Amino acid sequence: MNTDVFALRHIGITEKDLQPMFEIVGVDHMEQLIYETIPNDIRLKKPLDLPEGISEHEFLTHIQQLAEKNKVFKSYIGLGYHESLIPSVIKRNILENPGWYTAYTPYQAEIAQGRLEALLNFQTMVSDLTGMELANASLLDESTAAAEAMTMLFDVRSRQQKKDGTIKFFVSEEVLPQTLSLLETRSTPLGIELVIGNHEEFGFSSDFYGALLQYPGKHGQVNDYAEFVENAKSNDIKVAVAADILSLVMLTPPGEWGVDVVVGTTQRFGIPLGYGGPHAGFFATKEDYKRSIPGRIIGVTKDTDGNRALRMALQTREQHIKRDKATSNICTAQVLLAVMAGMYAVYHGPEGLKYIAEKVHNHTRLLSKSLTALGLEQSNTAFFDTIKVQVKDAGGLKKVAESKGINFNYIDDNSVSISLNESFSENDLKLLVSCFVESQQIQKDISTVFHVEEIIPKTLQRQSSFLDHEVFNSYHSETELMRYIKKLERKDLALNHSMISLGSCTMKLNAASEMLPLSWANWGNIHPFVPLNQAEGYQLVLKELESQLTTITGFAATSLQPNSGAQGEYAGLMTIRAYHESRKEGHRNICIIPASAHGTNPASAVMAGMKVVVTKTDEKGNIDVTDLTDKVIQHSENLAALMVTYPSTHGVFESSIVEVTKLIHEHGGQVYMDGANMNAQVGLTNPATIGADVCHLNLHKTFAIPHGGGGPGVGPICVAEQLKPFLPSNPVVNTGGEKGITAISGAPWGSALACLISYGYIKMLGAEGLTESTKMAILNANYIKDRLKGKYDVLYTGERGRAAHEMIVDCRPFKAHGIEVTDIAKRLMDYGFHAPTVSFPVAGTIMIEPTESESLAELDRFCKAMLAIREEIDEASSEDSNNVLKNAPHTLEMLTTDNWSFPYSRQKAAFPLPFVGENKFWPSIRRTDEAFGDRNLICTCTPIEAYAEA
Repeated sequence: MNTDVFALRHIGITEKDLQPMFEIVGVDHMEQLIYETIPNDIRLKKPLDLPEGISEHEFLTHIQQLAEKNKVFKSYIGLGYHESLIPSVIKRNILENPGWYTAYTPYQAEIAQGRLEALLNFQTMVSDLTGMELANASLLDESTAAAEAMTMLFDVRSRQQKKDGTIKFFVSEEVLPQTLSLLETRSTPLGIELVIGNHEEFGFSSDFYGALLQYPGKHGQVNDYAEFVENAKSNDIKVAVAADILSLVMLTPPGEWGVDVVVGTTQRFGIPLGYGGPHAGFFATKEDYKRSIPGRIIGVTKDTDGNRALRMALQTREQHIKRDKATSNICTAQVLLAVMAGMYAVYHGPEGLKYIAEKVHNHTRLLSKSLTALGLEQSNTAFFDTIKVQVKDAGGLKKVAESKGINFNYIDDNSVSISLNESFSENDLKLLVSCFVESQQIQKDISTVFHVEEIIPKTLQRQSSFLDHEVFNSYHSETELMRYIKKLERKDLALNHSMISLGSCTMKLNAASEMLPLSWANWGNIHPFVPLNQAEGYQLVLKELESQLTTITGFAATSLQPNSGAQGEYAGLMTIRAYHESRKEGHRNICIIPASAHGTNPASAVMAGMKVVVTKTDEKGNIDVTDLTDKVIQHSENLAALMVTYPSTHGVFESSIVEVTKLIHEHGGQVYMDGANMNAQVGLTNPATIGADVCHLNLHKTFAIPHGGGGPGVGPICVAEQLKPFLPSNPVVNTGGEKGITAISGAPWGSALACLISYGYIKMLGAEGLTESTKMAILNANYIKDRLKGKYDVLYTGERGRAAHEMIVDCRPFKAHGIEVTDIAKRLMDYGFHAPTVSFPVAGTIMIEPTESESLAELDRFCKAMLAIREEIDEASSEDSNNVLKNAPHTLEMLTTDNWSFPYSRQKAAFPLPFVGENKFWPSIRRTDEAFGDRNLICTCTPIEAYAEA
């Protein structure tokens, strides 16, 4: 065993396991299985053109050397990004803890109560600080959250406004540049007209439906918007505010002016800068909009026994239900980062946050006084943490500041803004002031201590209390917070406990060596808008990762900017849209999507201004080529794109794929391939070979970024040569194609910090390891399929009876026994497993994907559990619902009660197979009551008064 080979650590199947697995699957060797699974005409003829893999030690040495090429300056650039101090107890126990970062989206509430509570804390924090009634459980970043606000308010326009065709949206010139760029991207396909201007001069005419303000403004001015909001309300104009969350500790929250939406980022609540992400955006609104709010909401409900329970509420998966009628394509949240930000508030509490905010503000006041004492003009009349200073020579200041390891935001030749943060100290103040003294050749002495007057007007000072809830007033010592985090972790089933076989989600190993660099200061403390020569290490990693992904997909170029899979879909379609417009074919707006596609596909197409035409699937679950041909011919003149998932959402390599892509091209369209199932392609085939023009990749699936309880995700797009010029740009840092579309996310390279993980994954596996991983993923899926044969029916297979890397198991026949697919999902919890994907893409089924990282022993444990459940199904009766499946999951409280009223033993309930007792996971609640929670929507923690009354 060569211990230097990373593939041996990443891949769970050993050499000695292969022969017994081949016997079960019915093949003589691996190549036979791959031949019978993937159509021969799309197989790659050569190995991947990537270097050999390196050992974990070599990778860590290499990534350390690259980290040292980054220059960690004190960045006072601001523009929505600030250095933050991550409490060590949160870094060690959440960011670096696989119990938190390997968990999946909490669709199965009974085994996710810890994460759900942490997210409820986050929602409560956001609601309290913004003064709004309702918050979701995080969006991708501030800029995308602002775009979601614009589109939500567009969707909820009054009937009269829709009748009049009201489509104008006012954007304050104070809004961050990256947010404005993103608003331009999102507004154009929807026909929304942006009007950028001064809020004090806005005319409030009837053709506007909404407005966006920045609080404080991009260069630090704190404006009093109360009169603006009052005028907007009287003219039926909805108002959104992009707010700095730390400033809301001291400033009047926008909710108290009566605004409709407040958005922003929680990055400065203990999240690394990470060259732009990942960071948890926030979105807070009125309860009136609870059925329109994008993303996920965590709500309080009760379980079967009436105990308090948490679960994802309302439109948790609205894209999969509403499809092209969905108002947002948001699928990924930034759960891990939201959990960290929420814990930051739990750890510091209201008094701690006040201390931090006042420290930042007082340092800023002192800086302002110091610079004005030097004779410089500071132009902000009210500010929180950012001042705007007039200088004679910004170029000279930049040269001196950079020589001292300092970055400012250089607005123009004669003005600069400076944004302070919680890491700022008195020594930093002296160094910062010296930059101005030296560069502006000032002779004055300012060594005296100043009396610094109040700068925030009384009308803008926060009077209301916040974070009064018990959770924010209980865990201020490290011991207490460590135990609270552990208490929540024990309620969650993550990948560090057992296999999570979610189809389409690819819950593979997130190797420790890939994760370690995320904690290093030289990667974490880089502002996304620093000069490129300060981020040389990042630039080398990101450029090589782009090259690696371009090679793997067979395309010409890659953009890493999209920071979720659904955002990658949207980015891909927007490049197609730009391509057609460049050819004077902007009328092409029909997007053909097979009925089996991911739910985010049609939502993304509508957001990109396209009309969705759905095509049928045949009885084998494949694209109905006859129906597709008819619709392509019908819409030939206006055909923009086909969106196709490959292998299909049904877990099959369809042999007609080349015929399908050729047909689209013959009629002037482009082919978008959804890369959700790329784990079955890498090294064996690729999107370019099947005839696609663009694909997005889920780095949080195929390329080992952990799901983090539902995010972070990264969804880069890879494109063919003709689409390369249109890759997304950024207004602050030059990136993207020469005719690049406007921004897709706030930061130039999206969630750059998380990209280190995929870079390491590819670097350590190398060409051979990547290809071997794909083969093992296919072998593992077919092994499970054949182990379960005769007990469970697999709905779709390829022409030779093979599954790709996942399969859909049909549970609908069990209704004859009174058993639903949900019962199987809940019963698996008693066996210590997270359920596979339930009722997607076919209702009444489960979709199983084992990945390449699982051992044969773990695959066998899962199969034994499934086979034991099959016997329990046979024992069940449709006349009597009091059985082990209907009552699952079984909690410790149930098992230890004096009253056991069930017709089966406690052992059968909790320890149905011997292996369960060796490593028992206890669900912390019984089944949640979804309907009760939606009827009685509670999305924040209960105040202390309510606890006292109870």
